[in-house]
Amino acid sequence: MSVLLPTVSSTVGLLGGYQTARVTKNRQLGGAVLAAAGTAAFWGWKKNAGAGVATALTATYVLAFGASHPLAKKMGAWPAVYTVTAATAVASLIFGRTRK
Repeated sequence: MSVLLPTVSSTVGLLGGYQTARVTKNRQLGGAVLAAAGTAAFWGWKKNAGAGVATALTATYVLAFGASHPLAKKMGAWPAVYTVTAATAVASLIFGRTRK
C-alpha cells in the first residue's frame, strides 16, 4: 500500500471532520468522519509499517485532534486545524512507510 493512502485518510479525517461539524453544526457527525478516516488510516499504516507504528500514528492523529482545540484559542480554528493536520501528515509520511 502506498504511504500516501493513510496520509490522505488522516488528512481527510482531520480537515473533513472539522468541516463537517462546522457546516452541519453536528459535532457527532464530524466525529464520525474523524473516526472513519482514522480507522482507514490505521489499517493503511498497519499494512505498511506494522501494528506498533500504526498505533503510534493513530495516537498522533487523536492527539492532534485534541491539540487543535486549545491551539484554536491562540491562532483561530482553521489555522489550528491546518497546523495539526500538517504535523500528522508529516509524521505519516516519515513513519508510515512500508517496512523493508
